[in-house]
Amino acid sequence: MKKNALISIIFSALLLAGLAACLICDISISGALTWSLIPASSIIFVWLVCFPPLILGKRGAVAGLISLSVFTVPYLFALSVLTGVREVFSVGAVMAAASIVFLWIIAAVFGRVGKTDRLAALGAVLLTAVPFVFAVNILLSKMISEPVFDIWDMLTVLLLLILSCACFLLRYAGKKGK
Repeated sequence: MKKNALISIIFSALLLAGLAACLICDISISGALTWSLIPASSIIFVWLVCFPPLILGKRGAVAGLISLSVFTVPYLFALSVLTGVREVFSVGAVMAAASIVFLWIIAAVFGRVGKTDRLAALGAVLLTAVPFVFAVNILLSKMISEPVFDIWDMLTVLLLLILSCACFLLRYAGKKGK
C-alpha cells in the first residue's frame, strides 16, 4: 500500500472515531443529537478539505484548495444554523472569501516560481500580505465597527515588511554568492 493511501486511511479512521465518540456521548447524555452536530460538521469539513492533499500528496494541494473554496461557505452556514449565531455566517463568509482569494494568490505565486526561487516567492507573498491586512481590517471595520488600524496591525505590518525584506536580501546574497 502506498504511503499516502495509508496516511489517508489512518486520518479518516481517526476522524471517524472522533465523530463517533461525539455522537455516542451526545446521544447517551441528551438522548438526541444536540451539541455533537457542531464537532460532527467540523470533522466532515476537515475531512473534505484535508483528504485530497493527503491522498494525492503534493499534487493534491490545488485539490485541497478547491475543496476549501467550495466547502467553506456551506460549512459556515451550517455552523451558523447550529449555533444560532448569524454573525458566524455573515462575518465568517466575508472573511473566508477574502482569505481564500489570498490563499489562491499564494498558490499562484509559488506555483509560478516553482522550485527555482522560493525566497523571492516567500518575500512576494509576505509583501502581498500587507494590503491583505488592510483589506481585512477595512471589511471588519464596516461589518463590526472595529478600528481600521491599531497598534497590533502596525506590529503585524512591520513584521511582514521586515520578513519580506529579509527574504529578498537573502535571495540577493545567495545569488551574488554564486
